[in-house]
Amino acid sequence: MSISTAQIRELRERTGAGILDAKNALVASGGDIEAAITSLREKGLAKAAKKASREASEGRVLAYVHGDPGRIGVLIEVNCETDFVARTDAFKDLCHGLAMHVAAAAPEYVRDEDIPERLLESEREVYRAEMADQNKPPEILERIIDGKVQKWMDEKVLLRQAYIRDNDLTVGDMIKHAIADLGENIVLRRFTRYDISERV
Repeated sequence: MSISTAQIRELRERTGAGILDAKNALVASGGDIEAAITSLREKGLAKAAKKASREASEGRVLAYVHGDPGRIGVLIEVNCETDFVARTDAFKDLCHGLAMHVAAAAPEYVRDEDIPERLLESEREVYRAEMADQNKPPEILERIIDGKVQKWMDEKVLLRQAYIRDNDLTVGDMIKHAIADLGENIVLRRFTRYDISERV
């Protein structure tokens, strides 16, 4: 079956897939673009973990202001591998959704390793003090404390938070889906959130 350049271009624009991957998916699906997208997504999810080590030096910085008269503002940097993907509507939508999430959920850190070790230990000490009167073996208490720390991190760390548009996914999971869809490594590099009601 003959696959046209226009079909390949459309599939690339919708998925960010490479030319060869797009062509092969179209050939395998008999020219059915929707089936080709599904196939690329299925393959992409399996490859998402492998792409995580690839350099992501392109991307965009997006500014988002929430509400009228604009009480919350977010500046976010999201990186991908190529300028081609950075210019796609899918990548722009991803960045916008992430900025909206930061505005709504007010995370404090991007990833676990961004949390200072002294702060984690301080949280542990708070929970230890709370549970000092519990008559439980020390190893059980430590497991309970670990669980409480993990729950605290779920609230503070952006990649752990439940995504505001789909609570069944964490932000980290949602980015993995985007990696599968777009065919490139994607890194949420950093963000800054401003809230007019907060005073430093």
